[in-house]
Amino acid sequence: METVELSTLQADIEQRLASSQPDIEVLLAEVVGGRCLRVYIDHPDGVTLEMCERVTQDLNDLRERYSLEVSSPGSERPLTKPAHFRRFMGRRARVRSRHPLAVGERPVRSFTGELVGATDEEVTLAAAEGLIAIPYSEIRRSNLIGE
Repeated sequence: METVELSTLQADIEQRLASSQPDIEVLLAEVVGGRCLRVYIDHPDGVTLEMCERVTQDLNDLRERYSLEVSSPGSERPLTKPAHFRRFMGRRARVRSRHPLAVGERPVRSFTGELVGATDEEVTLAAAEGLIAIPYSEIRRSNLIGE
């Protein structure tokens, strides 16, 4: 699935749930294997099975096109917005870039380290390779590392 289509799908899901489930945040909506739509949600008081069921009902029409999985983020919570990176400063995360970034002598796509900075444009990790600043537009996927 193309990134633009996925971004549009996530924006649509966020908008739909904002009116029906305003306390539930959509962390990530991703299509896996072309047929499964996986939606990670969060809530200030934690995610319950009942919340997952309500979201599934609200997105029921998408089941014509995809099998639908709705779940809590778990310990390896996806990070998709600047606010997510800011909220988890000091925690360890893995960030994978869309394109290889030049680090020393070799290009690297995956970085693991402590979140030490997050502006509106980029996230900074203290990784084994040193301090790495990655623009959000270059991030393919990112998540916390379970502790």
